[in-house]
Amino acid sequence: MAAMADDSVASVREMVREFARRELAPHVREWDEASFFPAEVFRQLGELGMLGVLVPEEYGGAGLDYRHYVTIVAELAAVEPGVALSVAAHNSLCTNHILLFGSDEQKRQWLPRLARGEVLGAWGLTEPGAGSDAGGTRTTARREVDGWVINGAKNFITHATVGGVAVLTARTAPGSDHRGISAFLVPLDTRGVVRGKKEDKVGMRVSDTSSLILEDVRLPADALVGAEGEGFVQAMEVLDGGRISIAALGLGIARGALQAALSYARQRHQFGRPIASFQGIQFKLADMSVLVSAAELLTFRAAEAKDAGEKTTRLSSEAKLFASEAAVRVAEEAVQIHGGYGYTKDYPVEKLWRDAKLCTIGEGTSEIQRLVIARQLLGE
Repeated sequence: MAAMADDSVASVREMVREFARRELAPHVREWDEASFFPAEVFRQLGELGMLGVLVPEEYGGAGLDYRHYVTIVAELAAVEPGVALSVAAHNSLCTNHILLFGSDEQKRQWLPRLARGEVLGAWGLTEPGAGSDAGGTRTTARREVDGWVINGAKNFITHATVGGVAVLTARTAPGSDHRGISAFLVPLDTRGVVRGKKEDKVGMRVSDTSSLILEDVRLPADALVGAEGEGFVQAMEVLDGGRISIAALGLGIARGALQAALSYARQRHQFGRPIASFQGIQFKLADMSVLVSAAELLTFRAAEAKDAGEKTTRLSSEAKLFASEAAVRVAEEAVQIHGGYGYTKDYPVEKLWRDAKLCTIGEGTSEIQRLVIARQLLGE
């Protein structure tokens, strides 16, 4: 992994592209239909450093920056978005939360294992009654002499059934506002943690998604991440990086859809010539290319700002909003270019279309992104 840190973005791109072509592409359809989580693939990703991209080498990570990270997510997403989503959630949510706010002991205990892929990380903010309103958290953490007791439920949690550890938010000050929410490190084999039914999703079916039920889960005092009452603020900072991940995910899907449409348009003949020769198809391809290029510029601008230590709240939301909606539009146009074949599972575009939609929902809906952007512009 140390050697990987010396590679340029271009060489990392080629390495991930070849991995996706060899290890993911042959299995995309069967994994999607079975909603299968490919654990062996994640073992390989851990060996390649892709599960500890942003983790410093002192903790066993690759020690790379956000430019490398979004390159990795985008290249995986162009082939199998569900794998890319899991890589993004593991890196930017759970692992990054510990990296940013964990104690030295928490980092030593968990970051090397997460970076190597020995355990997969989950991150729990969303609840049945707290989605876009993350401040509406109802899960509670009650302080006791020897630690904490947590009760509640989290839903739509990536890696809930396959993960080994989660960072979860819980209310430590009943009846308070978001300043009464704290974050906790929860090993998922802890007594009282119940892993719920795996969600039967429209898209991103390879990525594991389920609920977590917490029934009198007892944690030691040092399970608290950072200071009491800082959980909501921590989560919002983590999401600044997470939204760059979703932008990269959308970018990769859009690229994959454009490439599929270009290939099909060159091969498909109607009226005695390739459909790529018709102006109507050419205009679609041109518009799709513009969307992909703009998404790439926004995504990498946000990544570069993150690497420079700048506050990226607005940039992250702009990149996430544009790239995710671009992914949906490009994938839909790719289906249209394929015509009736695009509506079958014999071609990849219908899956990319299904997968793309989650990008406009996860880690803050498009509507929430517009609120975040507007508030940043207005200085609220």
